[in-house]
Amino acid sequence: MISIRIMTYNINGCRGGDGIYDPHRISSIIEDRAVDIVALQDIDASPQAGQLDLLAEQLGMNAYGHRRQGANAFLSYYPLNGVREFDLGHGGICQKADLDKDGKKIHIFNVRLRSGARARKEQIKTLLGPDLLSSREISCPVLLLGDFADNWFGAGNLTLRLMLQGTGAKRPVFWSGTYPAKFPLFNRDRAYVQGELRILDSKVIRSQRCRSAALHLPLILTLQMVDPRIYLRDKKPLPTGRRMEIVHG
Repeated sequence: MISIRIMTYNINGCRGGDGIYDPHRISSIIEDRAVDIVALQDIDASPQAGQLDLLAEQLGMNAYGHRRQGANAFLSYYPLNGVREFDLGHGGICQKADLDKDGKKIHIFNVRLRSGARARKEQIKTLLGPDLLSSREISCPVLLLGDFADNWFGAGNLTLRLMLQGTGAKRPVFWSGTYPAKFPLFNRDRAYVQGELRILDSKVIRSQRCRSAALHLPLILTLQMVDPRIYLRDKKPLPTGRRMEIVHG
């Protein structure tokens, strides 16, 4: 069986809650956790700042993302295919990539929503729409992760829960807050899975260095990919509204 370690991390342009700009601090946090893929949000990947290229070089990973400020991006030791970015409206972004490892494939959606009741409601509607999670092209397991920008249960969350939350999700015995990093009260950074993906482990990293390096704490998932032959026998798209399982920190 194939397992991969994936991190989601909103790095706030490499500027920490202490006001210090330090991309090297971010790269060292990623390196210490020995992850295979990183889904980054709010990275300044513009040519002037060069944060994405700098992190990729320091970590020896492949970089995928638009070279602009406030972008989403992937860093990966494995090749990613079909990388595209979608505008969710009101500043929301979804970046999609396909991972094909030893014949086993998953779709990865890296999202960053924006706060505000109306904005989030419309962003979530687009995310769940026919161009993304309800697309006819979705025929393999899905990992949806990133910054969902919700400090409290608000507009759009009910839709997410009705359409995505699986009955098998279990709440941890500890609070899984990721924001703000210095005193994490809110579970803004999280992940959902759909299809035959086994969650072996999920953990929010709460070290002192992480509490200073950015405004969010990183979440790491260990996933097990399954035999793709069950999908090759049935090429029908996943039905719209199929429920997904929430992965808590």
